[in-house]
Amino acid sequence: VADSADRRLVVSADVRLRAQVDRSDTTAADRTSGQVRARLGATFEISDRLGLGARLVTGDPDDPNSTDVQLSNFADDLQVSLDLAYVRFKAGDVTLYGGKLPQPFVRTDLVWDADVNPQGLGAVYRHALADGGSLRASGLYFVVDERAGGSDSSMLGVQLGYDSAQFGRWRYDVAAAYYDYTLGSVSGADSGDFRTNLLGADGHYLSDYHLGDLIVGATWSGGGDRWPVRIVGDYVRNFGAATRIGTGYGIDLALGRVRNARDWRITYGYSRTEVDAVLAAFSHDNIGIGTNYRMHALTLDYVPVPRTLLSAIWYHYRPDQARYAGNLAPRDWLDRLRLAFLVSY
Repeated sequence: VADSADRRLVVSADVRLRAQVDRSDTTAADRTSGQVRARLGATFEISDRLGLGARLVTGDPDDPNSTDVQLSNFADDLQVSLDLAYVRFKAGDVTLYGGKLPQPFVRTDLVWDADVNPQGLGAVYRHALADGGSLRASGLYFVVDERAGGSDSSMLGVQLGYDSAQFGRWRYDVAAAYYDYTLGSVSGADSGDFRTNLLGADGHYLSDYHLGDLIVGATWSGGGDRWPVRIVGDYVRNFGAATRIGTGYGIDLALGRVRNARDWRITYGYSRTEVDAVLAAFSHDNIGIGTNYRMHALTLDYVPVPRTLLSAIWYHYRPDQARYAGNLAPRDWLDRLRLAFLVSY
């Protein structure tokens, strides 16, 4: 919503209520729980080139890939923090960011959780082509963990991409990225950040993280506006993995859209990662395993009225390599069912 005077201020908000059921054959007791998420954001255009952005969210401020709050603890008040606070500068086809900024890369959950907003400096270049396609390039200097008395942790990342023009009923897109992590200090990390990455006796990562990531997508519009078909594949390889394995891939197939009232969308995804294929601190948290898993995901979305969304998501997953399964039974398939209702403004 923009103010009526000059339309420079844009405010957005959403609240999501979610019920979750976790089931395991042997690993743990079944569990039913509930979560809530609330976000309030705003952008302000100071001029045609310069803008500001910020967002308040619920959730643990020490958890970079989740803004959900578990409904628990005798009705304690919810934690709220800033997950965005940035300055944006536009110059032609280039947009520069500084601060805690929106994710500049084309992504899937395999490598980047949707809630991860990096801190540092970012740049996005997008150039429209005469045929209706476009070229993209994104760069990021990510301050992961800075310490006055020791080595820092940071990341340099770059991604190049292309979005095609319309070819009959098809459009195509591709994005290739390289993320180079330097993980000196990890004192700012906790168990939720390390998750299933391999650690040495000194508490540091065993692997280096130099990730090559390729995303390829295609959209078919032959079924009409309400029933587009979208397929996306993502392949990642960690060239610094301490083991001989260190790759992951995912594929998602979606039918439908969730734009207007009474729209439907169904999505099926399959993903598999080897141990240390990704840095688990920033990959998805849909399940408790950050790497070394194989997972099926089935999602059904429905828009009952404008600005709302009903979702049902089923995750069916287990560890991939028994050697790195930790406390989980290697061949035990686990299930997680989520039912959610979202209202946005």
